[in-house]
Parts: sequence; structure tokens; C-alpha cells
Amino acid sequence: MTYDEAKAKFIQTWGTLATQWGINRTMAQIHALLMIAPQPLDTDVIMQELQISRGNASMNLRDLLDWGLIYKQLRPGERREFFYAEKDVWKIARQVARERRRREITPVVEVLNELKNIDDSTPEAQEFRKVMNNLSGVVEFADNTLNAVIKAEENWLMGQFMKVFR
Repeated sequence: MTYDEAKAKFIQTWGTLATQWGINRTMAQIHALLMIAPQPLDTDVIMQELQISRGNASMNLRDLLDWGLIYKQLRPGERREFFYAEKDVWKIARQVARERRRREITPVVEVLNELKNIDDSTPEAQEFRKVMNNLSGVVEFADNTLNAVIKAEENWLMGQFMKVFR
């Protein structure tokens, strides 16, 4: 397999994998391209490499910046902006977990906490509270798991995985 074939396969695979993390395919493909690029890339190079429009590139670069997965570099005398990605995979995993927690888990926890506190003693309300408490337990477990990933260092996390497979 040539470098170009391996690069294309990685970008495609990362795009598919990241959709399972809540990141759209193009956003993930841009991220993959920037992760393997030896130097920061400008929007024109990203567009050319991935065969995407300027609007698509700009929107997804902005989203990647918002997620904290890429950074912008300005160069003296250049009007273009250059972008580069974090290369430490553990930092990437922690950042994705942090963002997913902020965007998905925290709002659900807030709503469930509000819904558990209804003032009604009917059988329907009791059943509703029971279901909300059960859901809350699952969401809290997910929240605690994401917190562990966010706070984890590589060695600790690998140790936890190894315990599972012993």
C-alpha cells in the first residue's frame, strides 16, 4: 500500500468512526487530514485534498475549533489562516469526551433532575418519577464514565482496560 492509499483509507475510516462520536463525516475527515499533516494546512489545501467546497471547509473548520480539536495559526505577512490538529490521541479522546459531556450529557442531567421533582402523588406520577430516577441513574453512570476518561491519564486508562480483559 502506498502512502497516498494509506492516507485516503485513514481519512475515510476516521470519517466513518467519528460519526459514531457525534461528529459529522466531513468534519472528521478534515480532522484526520490535519492530524497526519506534517505542517499546518490552509483552507485551500484542505478543500483540494478532500474535494469539498469552501463553505463546507469553513463551517467544519469552525466546528473543529469550537470542539477544541484543531488550532489556528497565523503567520506574519500571510493573509491565509493555517490549521493544525492535536496529535496526542489521548488528548483527543479526552477532548471529545469533554465536548460530548458538555453538549449531550449535562443538558439531559439538568432536565431529568427537573422532571424527577414533580408535585403529584397519583399512580401515574409515581411511575413517571420511578422511570425518571432509573433514567437518571443510567445518565449519571455515563456522566461518571466520561468524567473518568476526561480526567484519566494514558497509563491509568490502559490499566483500567487491562483489568477488564484479565
